[in-house]
Amino acid sequence: MDRIFNIHDISRNAFMLHGPLAHHGYDWWWHSFTAQDAETGEDKPFFIEFFICNPALAEDEPVFGQLKENKDKGKKPSYLMVKAGCWGEDHCQLHRFFSLKNVRIHPSAPYEVEAEDCYASETRLKGSISISKEEADAHPEWMCDAGEMSWDLTVDKQIAFNVGYGASKALRDAEAFAMYWHAEGMKSAFSGEIELNGRKYIVTKEKSYGYADKNWGRDFTSPWVWLSSDCLISKKSGKRLENSVFDIGGGRPKIYFVPLDRRLLGVFYYEGKEYDFNFSHVWQNVKTEFSFDENDDTVFWHVRQENKDAVMETKINCQKRDMLLVNYEAPDGSKKHNKLWNGGNGRGIIKLYKKADGKPVLIDEIEATHVGCEYGEYC
Repeated sequence: MDRIFNIHDISRNAFMLHGPLAHHGYDWWWHSFTAQDAETGEDKPFFIEFFICNPALAEDEPVFGQLKENKDKGKKPSYLMVKAGCWGEDHCQLHRFFSLKNVRIHPSAPYEVEAEDCYASETRLKGSISISKEEADAHPEWMCDAGEMSWDLTVDKQIAFNVGYGASKALRDAEAFAMYWHAEGMKSAFSGEIELNGRKYIVTKEKSYGYADKNWGRDFTSPWVWLSSDCLISKKSGKRLENSVFDIGGGRPKIYFVPLDRRLLGVFYYEGKEYDFNFSHVWQNVKTEFSFDENDDTVFWHVRQENKDAVMETKINCQKRDMLLVNYEAPDGSKKHNKLWNGGNGRGIIKLYKKADGKPVLIDEIEATHVGCEYGEYC
């Protein structure tokens, strides 16, 4: 079978902040997965991210764009931010910052980023963060909570989402898009151990439901949409789909500084068969409708994607008590996303159809849990 999007390419996972992007750009490697409490066996979703901003502007100490003195001087942020934390009712995001003068970055593929005991590569994650409440309160520019977390993990990236055209080398070199995306491991198996606030968690490949991607560019998107899971159960057979994963992302991309209408990239790898809903694949005649709603307790996503051969309808919800508002500075020093919902406990239903004589015929109705989910608009 020809591969449409499950095309591994670690060159797209390499460090990208060269040329103009070194002075005005960000590059991050995101990982999310589920662990089990060592004592109770209860599931706990975690995330770990390595975020680099404006390496050419590095000073001896990390430069924070939110500080008034830096705003007054026109200084843009520059640092490695190691972000780690968990979702659930005790959700937290912890940030540890390093001057990029003190960070080892491998300049090409395969990527490696290392600062003191924090390390990230294609196959390994190690590190620790410790933030006291006094420190978090005294440093709002850190944009984080208080807590302690350490981790030692291996990563096996099994199924990729290579978006193709939008991240082609020619367009990357021309900085055509404001924000690029590559999911080298949209289905990944993690293993190892985590300690969070004195409690131990075990990560196993079979129950990690893992995900790994990266974004880079000069600005973020608004709206910002992400949904993904490989913990999927077929309502048709009643069994878990062991060789399946879906991934949806995007919002309002900009090409050559011109914003496009609301667009999403979406794929479903269904037991080895690829269903592609990538708006940049014009020959597929992709159409997308999506909405986001919320009430006092819950947030809701509804995405309907269609190409010339198939339809995917995705409805996901997540409890607000399990989510956090994730924080980033843009390369210009502004904090554009102040209500970016971010969770790992989403759940919902996906209906996958094939078209026969132009009419949709149900292939399967799938229950999705452990869904990574995100939505935000500039405010």
